[in-house]
Amino acid sequence: MTVPVFVGIDVAKASLDVAVRPSGERWQLANEAAALPTLLARLQPLAPTLVVLEATGGFEHAVAAALAAAGVPIVVANPRQVRDFARATGQLAKTDAIDAQTLALFAERVRPVPRPLPDAAAQALDAVLTRRRQLLEMLTAERNRLGLARPPVARRIRHHIRWLERELADVDRDLGRLIEQSPVWRAKDDLLQSVPGVGPVVSRTLLGELPELGRLTHKQIAALVGVAPLARDSGTRRGTRRGTRRGTRRVWGGRAPVRAVLYMGALVATRWNPVIRLFYQRLRTAGKPKKVALVACMRKLLTILNAMARSETYWRHATAT
Repeated sequence: MTVPVFVGIDVAKASLDVAVRPSGERWQLANEAAALPTLLARLQPLAPTLVVLEATGGFEHAVAAALAAAGVPIVVANPRQVRDFARATGQLAKTDAIDAQTLALFAERVRPVPRPLPDAAAQALDAVLTRRRQLLEMLTAERNRLGLARPPVARRIRHHIRWLERELADVDRDLGRLIEQSPVWRAKDDLLQSVPGVGPVVSRTLLGELPELGRLTHKQIAALVGVAPLARDSGTRRGTRRGTRRGTRRVWGGRAPVRAVLYMGALVATRWNPVIRLFYQRLRTAGKPKKVALVACMRKLLTILNAMARSETYWRHATAT
């Protein structure tokens, strides 16, 4: 009988720490392109059931792509989920070697399901979207500083704001070109933007940062984005928090960039999308607070988009309800 093999890889900027279960084997490699063939040469004879590594802000991209291209079953896990797992097992210490062992144990005990990794085009779009978010954050910060700045400094801040605005316009043009270069993406972009409330930013963020759209169930996609309500009950308490009078369910975790644009999309949809507008009004009439009703609209909008992407069907009011 073949013993399943599980591998954890802790990815740092300069190194890769690898741990194998149940053998306990461990080794370290440099995190550079020249080391990837060595990594594959050592992993492939093991025929791992699953390899898990954490999302580390981009350092993991080359490793994940090389393993996926070689047909190795791989999961890029949410760091918070892995850290919570480590705490649950009593592992509080944190080093690269320990983290690799924790990832291998996480792979063995939790066995997350491998999902297709984004292709090169999706990664390029994601990189441009990330840069767009950075520019928006810098613009917001500079505009806030401008109100308190002395005249000599204010002049420099205004100059920087104008430069950031030009850079943002260039990035938006790059986003448009990336979409136009791919017939598949053009079709998906047109399909998503056929929904009232979904504009270019929402559509392109979904394309770049939520490649699972249309591949998961409505519950799975809501949990992945972080708009699924999570229970917080204990004893006689039913979701209440200190200082509040209402029982609540909270949404948290998930993909913050997707959730941010989905919030704006739902906000627009409560005015211009007939399905979402009626849904929002019904919740408010039932006494739901505005924010709770809006989060429910985010989830409903995401459910509609997920179903449309799966069936490749454009928006139709009669069938969206």
